[in-house]
Amino acid sequence: MLGLYRMDEWFRRFASSTADVVGRAYSFIVAVTIIAVWAITGPLFHFTDTWQLVINTGTTIVTFLMVFLIQNTQNRDAHAIHLKLDELIRANKNARNALLGLESMSDPELQSLQHEFEALRDRVAKAREQAAGRESNPV
Repeated sequence: MLGLYRMDEWFRRFASSTADVVGRAYSFIVAVTIIAVWAITGPLFHFTDTWQLVINTGTTIVTFLMVFLIQNTQNRDAHAIHLKLDELIRANKNARNALLGLESMSDPELQSLQHEFEALRDRVAKAREQAAGRESNPV
């Protein structure tokens, strides 16, 4: 079990560090430079199948691996945001604690809650409009 924890922790740190590095402008510039060098060497290699295969294979491998790294970082970020929101809901005495487990609700339950919040939004907007109308037209 300790080995699995170490591997998870190593992967978390690796994924986070990698996402930080590849999300920077200079990483994009490096990628564009690689593509430019590849394109410029096309005439040198007579645009052969091997020349095309190099870029296709390279981009496929990088994309395949990046999907897992990015998904890991997004999952962690989403989980952290959920926990922060759960704490805010829990700390607010007027909040409904039933909302703490929204991510485990069924789609129909979420849709029902969505309609409830939309109706609330509409009532608040209508009340604001009425209040603004009373302020601009004092009797």
